[in-house]
Amino acid sequence: MALAALALNCTLKVSEAVSSTDKLLHEVLSELGQYGISGEVVRVVDLNIKPGVTSNEGSDDDWPALRKKILAADILVFGTPIWLGQPSSVAKRVLERMDAFLGETDEKKRMPPFGKVAVVAIVGNEDGAHHCHAEIFQALNDVGFTLAAGAGTYWVGQAMGATDYKDLETPYDKTVQTTRMLASNAAHLASLLKSKAYAGV
Repeated sequence: MALAALALNCTLKVSEAVSSTDKLLHEVLSELGQYGISGEVVRVVDLNIKPGVTSNEGSDDDWPALRKKILAADILVFGTPIWLGQPSSVAKRVLERMDAFLGETDEKKRMPPFGKVAVVAIVGNEDGAHHCHAEIFQALNDVGFTLAAGAGTYWVGQAMGATDYKDLETPYDKTVQTTRMLASNAAHLASLLKSKAYAGV
């Protein structure tokens, strides 16, 4: 059973800049690859994701195409840096656009992401990883994604420090272990949901 993943990089940096979030997302995709799951990373800030809470906010809105990719994937890997203890503004924009899923149920009251697995990857040089996970977990679950056990991986550097995740010369062991378990659980759950969908009501 072929499975696919889509990783959303919600960094504030455009593609020309090196991103710590990008590094962690590629590590997640590499671990998912151990289970035969293909994937790609999309840097959301490169797109024109307009503000709003519908699935299409006009002719120059890039959300409809990104929405299509999100719903085509079996696993969504949601990545964000921490800024001021919060998920990035780009991450919040994506979640706001997903609000439209609440009103797009099928005849059995199932939202479009029903049967899709979500995991979250966070990087930062300050505290806030658990807070960001909590915010994003709740939002993704609200709009129909299923969270795998241990659905979050992260790296947080020294408070007010200058070292970013992308600058580490060797992988941080605890993050590596957490990412590996996240991938195993996500692959398992995605396989189950693909073989037997939620029944709805």
